[in-house]
Amino acid sequence: MKRRLLLVLFTALVVTTYGQSFKPKQLREATVDQLHTAMRAGKLTAVQLVQLYLDRIEAYDKQGPFINALIMVNPKALTEARRLDSLYKATGTFVGPLHGIPVIVKDNYNTADMPTTNGTLAMKTSIPPRDAFVIKRIRDAGAIIIAKSNLAEFATSGHFSVSSILPGYSRNPYDTRRTTAGSSGGTAAAVAADFGTIGLGTDTGSSIRGPSSHQSLVGFRPTLGLVSRDGIAPLAMTNDTGGPICRTVEDAVRLLDIIAGQDEADTVTQRSKGNSPVSYRQFLDKNGLKGARIGVFRQLVTPKNADPQVYALFNKALDELRMAGAIVIDSVRVPELDTINKSFDTIPQLRRDFNLYLANLGPNAPHKSLRSIIKSRQFHPSIEKTLLDADADTLSPEAHKGWAKNMALRARLRQLLLRAMDSTGVDALVYPSFSYPPRLIGDLNTPSGTNNNALSPPTGFPAFTVPMGFTYNDLPAGLQFFGRPFSEPTLVRLCYAYEQATHHRHPPTTTPVLPKNKRKMATM
Repeated sequence: MKRRLLLVLFTALVVTTYGQSFKPKQLREATVDQLHTAMRAGKLTAVQLVQLYLDRIEAYDKQGPFINALIMVNPKALTEARRLDSLYKATGTFVGPLHGIPVIVKDNYNTADMPTTNGTLAMKTSIPPRDAFVIKRIRDAGAIIIAKSNLAEFATSGHFSVSSILPGYSRNPYDTRRTTAGSSGGTAAAVAADFGTIGLGTDTGSSIRGPSSHQSLVGFRPTLGLVSRDGIAPLAMTNDTGGPICRTVEDAVRLLDIIAGQDEADTVTQRSKGNSPVSYRQFLDKNGLKGARIGVFRQLVTPKNADPQVYALFNKALDELRMAGAIVIDSVRVPELDTINKSFDTIPQLRRDFNLYLANLGPNAPHKSLRSIIKSRQFHPSIEKTLLDADADTLSPEAHKGWAKNMALRARLRQLLLRAMDSTGVDALVYPSFSYPPRLIGDLNTPSGTNNNALSPPTGFPAFTVPMGFTYNDLPAGLQFFGRPFSEPTLVRLCYAYEQATHHRHPPTTTPVLPKNKRKMATM
């Protein structure tokens, strides 16, 4: 008993002296670099950092503003933080570039120590046999998964984030009556509300860039093949990719550095061989817009199909690009775009892709097929038709008559976009990520205004969104930069320079710095 008391007193002393200079207000919008600087200066431990975020989660996610962004908080987060603190104390060095950094992970990434539900009640007990490739990468870099975040179930919707595993919608911290977008809305809401330092989402049609835009965040949809999909619950493997959702371009780049790379388990990543630098951080140039040629893609945003305030913000963004030294080419067109996008056949890939995912979960998987999940009735009613239609289509996707046509259309769109960019000599195209502000939750009638599906998903080309400002009572808007295949270095340079020239992001008012009576003392 005496020994235990001495241990408690020693622990309290360590915590009091070893982190006393780091204040909770410094956590607000804190970057990886700022947190690591505090750790190196002896002002912050990984345990304290995790506890600060856990306090905010407890105060704001399921009470207070009820952001409802998280499915599960990692019960071992503090244990992992203690392990990392011990290693740092013993060696004086970080285990990797994300040492002690809490990450919000969308709950369709496999985690071997926590369930991976894909938002589906039927998968509530599904603990994968191993981490997804990307999850292993971030853990090896020293990251701590602090929570698994909500999503549109099966990642099927870009409009909202609601699932059967978690009652209710995830809510936008800038206006809790409004949508987070989908499907990575839980990650975006959590990162915007400071429940973690950085986040991981996935994007099939809109699902990284949409939520990032609606929460005034930076979202990277990388070139298809740059980031492995191994261990990520699929929706359509022709389009699926993972990517960062962060508060700053620099943090998104730090995360991209870790997750990019070849993986034998995902053959599409062979395309990245020779197409990625040792580090993308070398392209963080605040003067990166000087002399850059930026093409305005007005086909996706006109006064007739846009909210007037978003349209005004976009035109202001073009002026900001010019002021930062860019040459703005207004505008660049692909006349066949609408015709091509209307000509695609709808061919479900979910049955084939998801059944393969289930097979890789091993003998302890709670379900062995999509049909078994359907029979369980443990899913949200909003996705019933999607699941039934996918399971009823027993042909492999490639066996459909429209498959070859779709592949030809995708190739044609890639060709036309490259031709348009090359003929005008532009480094990237820009357009609003959404032409309308976030809709009220439950509103599926007014236009969503998403522009995320039109170019990047069918081509596999990269597209990054960064904050463009606010409209309508502090509702965020995002500016999207679209580039050539594996032009991430260029997009990083342009996005970082725009961010540094404008600093549009500010945190939401619904999740302020916690008062003292709502904080807990972390222990080593």
